[in-house]
Amino acid sequence: MKKIKELILYFYSNDVIRYVFFGGCTTLVNLVCFYVLWNLCHVNLNIANVISIIVAILFAYIVNSKFVFQDKCETFADHIRPFCKFVSARLLTMVIEVGGVWLLVEKMGLNGMVGKFCTQFIVLALNYIFSKFFVFTTGK
Repeated sequence: MKKIKELILYFYSNDVIRYVFFGGCTTLVNLVCFYVLWNLCHVNLNIANVISIIVAILFAYIVNSKFVFQDKCETFADHIRPFCKFVSARLLTMVIEVGGVWLLVEKMGLNGMVGKFCTQFIVLALNYIFSKFFVFTTGK
């Protein structure tokens, strides 16, 4: 049991590993929301994509601020600036994601879920870089 605890602490002490884990959770939120909106609710592809990205952005800010980069924001006012930077960075990657999904699905004929999944790798890498070096700069 001690080894397992040490292993968990080792992984938790690495912000890249935390980011990959919570990035995976964010991607799951994004994909599940997209699937429900597009396949079950029959919302337009691009609208479903944008809504799922917005939900994922809100989820990602919370987990990245608290768990990944352990930002030292203590009050609501402390969160305003990093949240605005976070949203700005995510809007940039949202444009890349929406354009990528549209290109892969509408122009290249891939399945919607496959196109959505493929864009996640580029978005995940860019989001880490923006978050680490531009957004969460008041952490440990």
